[in-house]
Amino acid sequence: MRYALLAITMSICTLLGAQTVLQPRPADATRKGIIYLREAAGSIRLHEDGWAVGLTLGRLKTYYLTPYWHFEIGELKHEKETRSSLDYPSRLNGKVSRAFIYGKQNNLFVLRASYGMKRYYSEKARKKGAAMGFTWEAGPTLGLLKPYYLEVFSYEGGALPTPVTIKYTAETANLFLDHTRIYGSSGWTKGLDELSLVPGIHARGALHFDWGAFDEFVKAVEAGVMIDFFFRDVPIMVELPEVENGNLFINLFLTLQFGKRW
Repeated sequence: MRYALLAITMSICTLLGAQTVLQPRPADATRKGIIYLREAAGSIRLHEDGWAVGLTLGRLKTYYLTPYWHFEIGELKHEKETRSSLDYPSRLNGKVSRAFIYGKQNNLFVLRASYGMKRYYSEKARKKGAAMGFTWEAGPTLGLLKPYYLEVFSYEGGALPTPVTIKYTAETANLFLDHTRIYGSSGWTKGLDELSLVPGIHARGALHFDWGAFDEFVKAVEAGVMIDFFFRDVPIMVELPEVENGNLFINLFLTLQFGKRW
């Protein structure tokens, strides 16, 4: 994933490097300065260990400088997560087992709010092309831990094995980690009523490419590095000799933005 993001970033830079910058013409010869005051854009971000969707609200100070607020929800995953699918049919109802992640203890969803700055490094008075710049932002993070449930085979109460739902605890550890007893994962909504909170902070920096940076519509791509730091270790996986949990997540990312200025 890391090398794929690097390759995409280099391709974008090569494509845009030969283009010129778009600069709107003022409504009349006596008007100077920017012609839009605000912008709003939705975003989809993919990174090495997860995803996020968000909303950016900015106020244009100059042609080249836009402070903004950004809000998003997403998920962080452990780098050791591996998805498995056994495709077991149930003898009781014919339902096929869901794919699962062996050793996963919790899902980590994140809410982020940040203040940032977008800066274009482009010449004025050009008519067409794309603008390149840089963005940075930082702010608080609220982690939401949701227990990860598995369906495992139980031989109690009858001769036929029956899938039962469990989460990882000290009492269920042997059963939870027994490959031969795992049927599949439970539904995504299982455990939503057991959320626990993990506070933290985050920061992000990126190259920003905007097709028509001073047009009415926002059409942009960002590629950069993001850091999430939590104030305690986050137990995403069951602690095993080859798997450890931590509180620091560093990821390369690629973001698509679409929105409007007015």
